[in-house]
Amino acid sequence: MTRRSPLRLALIATAGIAAAGIAWGIYLLCLLAPIGTAYAAKTLCSGVFVSGRPVEEVVRIDILAENHPLLKAVSPSLDRGGQLATATFLGFARRQAQYRPALGCTLAIGTTPEELRRTRLPDTSSASGPAQIDSDELPVGRPDRSVDAATLQAVVDEAFTEPSSEHLRRTRAVIVMRDGHILAERYAQGFAADMPLLGWSMTKSVAAALIGTLVRDGKLSVARTALLPEWAGSGDQRAQITLDELLRMTSGLRFTERYNDPLADVALMLYARPGGAAYAIDKPVEFAPGTHWAYSSGTSNILARVMRAAVGGSEQDYLQYPRRALFERIGMRHAVLEPDASGLFVTSSFMYASLRDWARFGQLLLQDGMWRGQRILPPGWVRYMATLTPQSARHDFGAHLWLKVPPPFDSLNPTALPADSFHVVGHEGQFVSVIPSRGLVVVRLGLTRGDHVWNHEAFLSRLLAALPS
Repeated sequence: MTRRSPLRLALIATAGIAAAGIAWGIYLLCLLAPIGTAYAAKTLCSGVFVSGRPVEEVVRIDILAENHPLLKAVSPSLDRGGQLATATFLGFARRQAQYRPALGCTLAIGTTPEELRRTRLPDTSSASGPAQIDSDELPVGRPDRSVDAATLQAVVDEAFTEPSSEHLRRTRAVIVMRDGHILAERYAQGFAADMPLLGWSMTKSVAAALIGTLVRDGKLSVARTALLPEWAGSGDQRAQITLDELLRMTSGLRFTERYNDPLADVALMLYARPGGAAYAIDKPVEFAPGTHWAYSSGTSNILARVMRAAVGGSEQDYLQYPRRALFERIGMRHAVLEPDASGLFVTSSFMYASLRDWARFGQLLLQDGMWRGQRILPPGWVRYMATLTPQSARHDFGAHLWLKVPPPFDSLNPTALPADSFHVVGHEGQFVSVIPSRGLVVVRLGLTRGDHVWNHEAFLSRLLAALPS
């Protein structure tokens, strides 16, 4: 029998390890590549067809800047005639996102762009009645000797500076309103007042408001259980989950919300599945409902399914509901809530709206859900959203609303904001901050990818110093 030398055995073992490593790398690429191409196609589609921005700028900044290195191997392209964005990874893992007027862009996962194009919303430009679009502009300024206008403008201007050349703030738009009047407003170069911009998780708070409209109409209650037929099996603990626990993110459902991990639940749900709600609904219970808080975009997308059942009617009725029940009633003329391939809204992440649209939403919250004498949200709904969820880790979360500025946008040495402050918050530094005791609504939109690059808490403190009570 021929005995193999130790050197030969070592070489064989090394080759085996290398082969296994290569196989594992290929496997990971097969998982990662479709997520990267889906992210690129969706970002390009919405950036161009919803926001109206140049292709090159969306690719260079929104897709590539300070982002996952594998995205450098992704090739995005645009078909303007077909209103379609496509992306591939080294020629493979092709993903497409289709634009539809009033619905924005949807990834064609489990379907085709042609199939998506068959669902369109009717033209509502001639709508009349109480849901007619409020075309009045927000009032700009008014004489107020207590406001140090120069200091206020300096604080707003400073938000657009770049203290670090390595990690950029990329502030895109800021508006400051007091008592419903615009005191300051500024846009970065290339951005404008009528440009819808992505709110990311600010969409969650809008979803909570839409749920509120259904509570107002008696179609939902926060105490309701047995919310979904998928949870109706014998002994299924998920049937005990209440609507309140979904809104407070205490459902106990397992979900990983790690933005630096492209294989975490949040990325798979948004970029690798035809239906975000279905993905989250299938998750098992990890903690007894009501006992544990965990921030979860999956929970927010389950609300889209709950909302679909409560709205009832046809698919068109559901797809028009946000505009009919909320956007048109308060003049959010540029707001677009995007659905996924299953036909349900991505209520965790995919809403675009202009700076003034977001400001109007903040003003609605400031006014306890009232708008020009009409009740949009039920009495006390905003107070409910802004009531602390005691299980939240930092005692900073209500019902799909933040009661403190969350990391990484808070101060390392925290400053005190008024106790009644609350915030609508989105990924990469999107904020609608409301301070009822000061009559203040502040919106900041941007693309901030480095930790503690944008300190929203300090920004608000400087604004308050320029706006004495």
